Amino acid sequence: MLAMLAGLSAWTVLPNSALASTGAGSPAGISLAAAWEREGSFYIGLLSAHEGAGQALQVRAAMEVPTRAHGLCVLPGGAVLAVSRRPGDWMVHWQPGRGSRPPLWLWQHGERSFNGHALCSPDGQRVYTTETDTETGQSLIGVRHAATLQKIAEWPTHGIDAHELTWDTASTGAPTLIVANGGVPTSPETGRVKRDLDTMDSSLVRLDGRKGELLGQWRLEDKRLSLRHLAWSPDGKTLGIALQAEHDDSAAKAAAPILARFDRNQLTTHAAPRSLSGYGGSIAATRAGWAVSCPRVDGVAHFTADGTWRALIPLEEACALAADAQDQLWAAGLTRTLQDAQGYRPVAHPHAPALAGARMDNHWVRI
Repeated sequence: MLAMLAGLSAWTVLPNSALASTGAGSPAGISLAAAWEREGSFYIGLLSAHEGAGQALQVRAAMEVPTRAHGLCVLPGGAVLAVSRRPGDWMVHWQPGRGSRPPLWLWQHGERSFNGHALCSPDGQRVYTTETDTETGQSLIGVRHAATLQKIAEWPTHGIDAHELTWDTASTGAPTLIVANGGVPTSPETGRVKRDLDTMDSSLVRLDGRKGELLGQWRLEDKRLSLRHLAWSPDGKTLGIALQAEHDDSAAKAAAPILARFDRNQLTTHAAPRSLSGYGGSIAATRAGWAVSCPRVDGVAHFTADGTWRALIPLEEACALAADAQDQLWAAGLTRTLQDAQGYRPVAHPHAPALAGARMDNHWVRI
C-alpha cells in the first residue's frame, strides 16, 4: 500500500504551467473539473474551452488515479476532491498548480466503501461523503475535515445505495442535506452486481446538516426507479432528479421516465414520448429547464421547467453536464463537447488530441 501511495503522489501528467493558459471563470469560455478514462487508464483533471465553433476542449492539468473516478467537488480554495466509483475504496484531495503539495489520498479499509459522491460545506471546512457499511449494506454520510479528510461523524441515510447529495440552500433555520438513496441491493462479495431487485427501496431524504437527524423521506410509486443524481433549478425552488430504471421487463425499462422533480413536498416523475432506455446519466438545470444525459441513446434529453418534454439533442455517448455563468449548457460526448446544448443550434467543440478516445464520466463541475 505504501508503494502504491508513493506512486500515486507523482502521477501528475501535465505541467502545472498549463493552468495559466486559460483563466478560470473567464466569460469567453468555461473551465471544468472532470473525470475520464482513456486507453485503459483513469484520470481527473481540469479542462477548458473558449466560446466559438471549432474551439477545442483542452486539458489544462491532469492526474492519473487508480480506478474510475465518479463525483467531483471543488473546494473554495480551488482544490479538487474526487471520489472513486461505487463500491469505491479511495478519495483524493488534489490542488492543481501547486507542485510542492502532493495529493492527499484517503483509502477505505473494508468496513466502509465510497458511493461516488462528495459535497463540501458552504465554508469549505467540511466534506460530506455517501458511503456504505459493507457488513450491513446500510448507507451513511461520512462527515470529514476538508483539509485532512479525517472522519469526525457518521450519519445514517435511512436507506441503501446512497448516491448524490446536495444542500437545500433555501431551507429555513438549520442547513439541511438532501440525499438520494438509490435503493439497489448489492453485496460486498459481488461489488456492483445487483440482486433481489424486487426488494428495491429508493428514497429521497432530508437530514439536519449539523446533527444528521432525519427530517423527511419521500418515495416514488414505482419501486423499480432508482433516484440517483440531483440538480436544483436556478431559482432554488425545485430539485431535479435523474432516474435509472431497474425493471425486469425490457419494455418497461425502455419506457421508464428518467426525470423526477421534488418541490419539497412530493416527488413527481415526467415521461418522454420516446424511449430513453430508462437511464439518466447526469442532470443539470438552466432557466430553460432540465437536461438529462442519456448515453444509451446518444443524446441529451430536455424538459421544460415544469417537466414537459422538449427534445433529444444528439450527442454520441452524452454524459457529463454543466451550466456556465451565461446559463449555457455544456455537454460532453465521446469526441466533442456541445456548448448551448439546450438550444436548437448547439456549438460543437472537438476534443483536443490529449482527449482522443477519452470517455468522460457522468460528471464534471464548472469552476
